[in-house]
Amino acid sequence: MCAKISKGSNNVVAHLVAFLTIAIWGTTFVWTKLLLMQGLSPAHIFTLRFLLAYLLLLLFTTMTGKGKGPRFCWKDELVMAGLGLTGGSLYFLTENAAMLFTTATNTSLIVCACPLFAMLLISLCYPQTERFSRRELGGSLLAFVGMAVVVLNGHFVLHLSPLGDLLAFSACLCWAVYSLLMKRVGGHFPTLYITRKVFFYGLVTILPYYLFDPGFPSLQLLLRPSVWGNLLFLGCVASMICYLTWNWCMVKLGAVTATNWVYFNPITTILFAWLILGEQITPYFLIGTACILLGIYLCSKRK
Repeated sequence: MCAKISKGSNNVVAHLVAFLTIAIWGTTFVWTKLLLMQGLSPAHIFTLRFLLAYLLLLLFTTMTGKGKGPRFCWKDELVMAGLGLTGGSLYFLTENAAMLFTTATNTSLIVCACPLFAMLLISLCYPQTERFSRRELGGSLLAFVGMAVVVLNGHFVLHLSPLGDLLAFSACLCWAVYSLLMKRVGGHFPTLYITRKVFFYGLVTILPYYLFDPGFPSLQLLLRPSVWGNLLFLGCVASMICYLTWNWCMVKLGAVTATNWVYFNPITTILFAWLILGEQITPYFLIGTACILLGIYLCSKRK
């Protein structure tokens, strides 16, 4: 790396921030669904929320001078581009496209398996420093089982769809690679700088998509309160703030420990649906939640 910064540690706060970040991400399905119903495509939603987040961070950096990066370095810039691709454009496109060809259950199960793949990928790339104990592996597997129990909710029927499942698996691998790249740069650059780069390269790498599917929502559509209000939440909170907090958590907790909180995503989604939509909480939800929490606890007990 061409730059280096120091880092502290406060695991309790970091775990709490990771939980809150995942909790917010678990609610985004509602706002995204409302925007889809208004006529925006998944690519439109991604582009607008990332553009809003990038402009706000750029404005903040310009006004305060915080989060400025080091001198330009091609090696570092390529890693940042990889973060924008795997944690931004390619991840969102493959995940949303998977929903068109397979069920939401299949997509959730495959995408939320990314902590297992992140653990495997990081251990392969860092065999000397990232050897995971049986307790940690068992904790991650237990959390995955708990997540599956929550998602399936007693209906253990999966509908195989090769194309849709492959797209969901691609999204899973994207987030695992994002975790690996964050481990590489997380301790070397300010979180604000990394996050701004993620948004920038996420926008750059989504541009080729519009060569195959041109067109953009009209200004009249974007000015609807139900549209710009949801976009503000997705851009300011779910993107700008949550990517900042998530990247910070990955530095404080480590890529694997932080990524295990992804297992909690279906729980927050179901809780939000219970509070807002009146959906019922089942015993499977409670059992799965207990397994996830115990699994995350075991994973966080590093040697």
